[in-house]
Amino acid sequence: MSATNIPESRDEEFILVGKIEGVFGVKGWVKIFSFTEPRQRILEYSPLFLKKKGQWIEAKITGGKKQGKSVVLALEGITDRDLALSQVGTELAIQRKQLKPTGKDEYYWSSLIGLSVVNLQDEEFGEVIELLETGANDVLVVKAKQGKESVERLIPFVLDEIVKNVDLDAQLIRVDWDSDY
Repeated sequence: MSATNIPESRDEEFILVGKIEGVFGVKGWVKIFSFTEPRQRILEYSPLFLKKKGQWIEAKITGGKKQGKSVVLALEGITDRDLALSQVGTELAIQRKQLKPTGKDEYYWSSLIGLSVVNLQDEEFGEVIELLETGANDVLVVKAKQGKESVERLIPFVLDEIVKNVDLDAQLIRVDWDSDY
């Protein structure tokens, strides 16, 4: 594994794409829980970055494949099972600049996290804390503080029908959604 630390990198420059969840075999391969869709897309990103002691460290993929419901991969410098075991639990990321540009009305989930959500009447709903994948459509999980309590809303991410506008520059999503929902 390359010991290249990324100088003065900020966490927002990185996007989590997976986590090392176990080992595979005796030659240092690791089993990955991939956050990408499809799962094996994680293999298309090289280098990956591993978070070690608060620092992102570059790691080149030297091999990989889909293995059942998981993805396994080999990382440069990890050549035996003991080294691989020491990596279990490590987060994997890519730099934001490694993402391919999106088309019109296409968004990476990571770009939507943290955006403020308001409805057509300018009522503030809070900010997107995560997205959920359902069979019908993706769903924004929007969280707001109301006094001492937090309120979460689930808003379907259906462009044009419910989600009227996503303005990444303004960090704002405008929705056609009633505050009583």
